[in-house]
This record gives sequence, C-alpha cells and structure tokens, in this order.
Amino acid sequence: MSEGKGRALPKVLTEDESRALLEQFDTRWKTPHRDLCMTRLMLEAGLRAGEVVSLKRDHLDMMTCRLVVREGKGARDRVLWITDDLRDLIGEWLSRKDPECSWLFPTRSGRRVATSHLRSKIKRLAKKAGISEWEKVSPHTLRHTFATNLLKRTKNIRLVQRALGHADISSTMIYTHITDDELQEALRYTHMPASQVYGEENP
Repeated sequence: MSEGKGRALPKVLTEDESRALLEQFDTRWKTPHRDLCMTRLMLEAGLRAGEVVSLKRDHLDMMTCRLVVREGKGARDRVLWITDDLRDLIGEWLSRKDPECSWLFPTRSGRRVATSHLRSKIKRLAKKAGISEWEKVSPHTLRHTFATNLLKRTKNIRLVQRALGHADISSTMIYTHITDDELQEALRYTHMPASQVYGEENP
C-alpha cells in the first residue's frame, strides 16, 4: 500500500460471517425483526448507523425498491435500491409496526432508535455467531463490507463513492487498499516453490 500505508484497515466480514451474523436475529419477535432490517440495510446498501435509524416511511418506495437517504453525512441526499428480498422483509416489519409512526424503524414507544443500540446489538451477535475478531465488528464494519463487495463486483470506484455518499473520492480509496492486499497475498504464492505452498513435495 502507498497512500494508506500505516493506516489500519477496517475489518470486512466474509460471506460466511455475514450469513452467520444475520442468522442470529429471531424474527418471531418484533425488535429482532426490526434490527435485522436495519442490519441488512447497512450490510447490503451501505447505510451508516445514523442514516438507517433516521429513515422515514416515505423514504422507501415499496413498488420500485427505491430508497432515498435524506440528509446523510454532509447533508447530501442519495438514492439507492434494495433487493426484492429485503423489501419483502421490511414489508413484513411494516405490518407489525405502528402505522401512525413516521419513523421506518421506531422503538416500541415510537421514538428513533439510538445508534448505541445498534452498536451493542451487532457486537453481541457477532460474538454469538463466532465471528473472528468479533470485538471489532460494528455498524461501520457492515458498511465497509458492503463497499468492499461492491468494488469487487463492479471494479468501479466511482460507483462505490456514489453508493456511500462520499463527497471526495479520497474517502473511498481505502477500499482499493483492501483489494490490493488480497491481490498481494494471492500473487505472493506464485513466486513460491510448490513444496512451500502445499507443505510437502508435490507429486
């Protein structure tokens, strides 16, 4: 790494770790159902914790799966799209919440959820899921995981910048360092004898 040298890279969840985390939410109960919706929005759409708890009901179009993140960091609105599966999960949640409450994911008393609740809930469930370095898992870990996966799929840093709502692309460049590290690790083995790679002489 050059620009990001010396800077600790954020933890990124593997596909198995992401799945294990989501499996910890028992949607038979209202609060875990609500928290699963918010967790998936951070993991699958890259929302910040503050953005997801600030969503209003009219920010999501259930027909088109279009989500408007209003006045995110730096007061910059952005438009995202969620999967049909996540839309359906949120639809089930809407049938359980108070229809008079304007918040998309309110507390039982109709107030906005505290971001501290999300931080403690995700860390606790990461530990329960057996995720390595669970103590480093936070709502921002989910956002980092989303961005890293999006860059791997699209190879387009500008799309990642737009999805995350970064005004300056330099804020987005950390995700290129993550993938560069993976490339370095992969290429390192191409310069090693087979006996070192596999541990024994390769017949």
